[in-house]
Amino acid sequence: MHLPVVVLLGPTGVGKTALAVEMAPNLGGEIVSADSRQIYRYMDIGTAKPTPTERAAVPHHMIDLVDPDQPLSLAEYCDQARAALQDISRRARLPFLVGGTGQYLAALLQGWKIPRVPPQTDLRERLRQQAQREGVHSLYERLQEIDPPAAANILPNNLRRIIRALEVFEVSGRPFSEQRGRETPPYDFLILGLTMERPALYERVDHRAERMVQQGLVHEVHSLLQRGYEWDLPAMSGLGYAQFRPCLEGRCSLEEALTRLKYDTHAFIRHQYTWFRRFSVQRWFDMSQADEQKAVKAHVQEWLESTDKPSESMEE
Repeated sequence: MHLPVVVLLGPTGVGKTALAVEMAPNLGGEIVSADSRQIYRYMDIGTAKPTPTERAAVPHHMIDLVDPDQPLSLAEYCDQARAALQDISRRARLPFLVGGTGQYLAALLQGWKIPRVPPQTDLRERLRQQAQREGVHSLYERLQEIDPPAAANILPNNLRRIIRALEVFEVSGRPFSEQRGRETPPYDFLILGLTMERPALYERVDHRAERMVQQGLVHEVHSLLQRGYEWDLPAMSGLGYAQFRPCLEGRCSLEEALTRLKYDTHAFIRHQYTWFRRFSVQRWFDMSQADEQKAVKAHVQEWLESTDKPSESMEE
């Protein structure tokens, strides 16, 4: 029997967390985060992490897993997220998979089998230096020699994915393409998308960026630097943090940094939507419409009732 899982996906700032926190208690639900930035401790404001009040209202999983200088591979994320889904279901609770990180969602929804090769910092740096000296094409040609199927599925200028494929081969001795595949997940997913018209969504995230600064985002970034976390870390180079480096180094004003954050957030949203097109979303809901939140709740309730999935009654 496949385990029921409600999936709420959508772009950053659309209101996924708030809706999930509102719905889950009345359905005996718990939230499993599919957000690659909320895995880091000490990074709360810039990642729009659920507030202490929200986390007290509903159990959350896959948040605050590692320090900002600790890697968490996709395979490790999937192992822990799948364990959380299984544990929630075993306790006769309803998992809500909530987030907007396309790769995390794809791996879980599509049952990716992921190579068990942890990141190799020294090897990656050596390959990056080779790319700088000889061009990315030199690495891509090497990948074409050792793993043609992998090369055929990677763009010639995608340095990150090329390095990962070479890394897997160097460490394991087996082609990257041989270690990837898919297996049917043991879940019955109800995949619902939350969206808005772009102008309304951009205005919403712009206001959120302003609130983040008012709530102390710049201080949060400065505190991370004081803890010893460097700018070159993946966590520190992400959205909500890297945009404030010029400001903290005296190279631009706070207003200019905030403008850059807004611009980069818009670009990030466009990138998220390219991922969402890959998923079999049962229905999209326009969260700018007042009655759409009730429509989401009704849709989930009907799905649970039609498939005889245990749940508590939905309270309005």
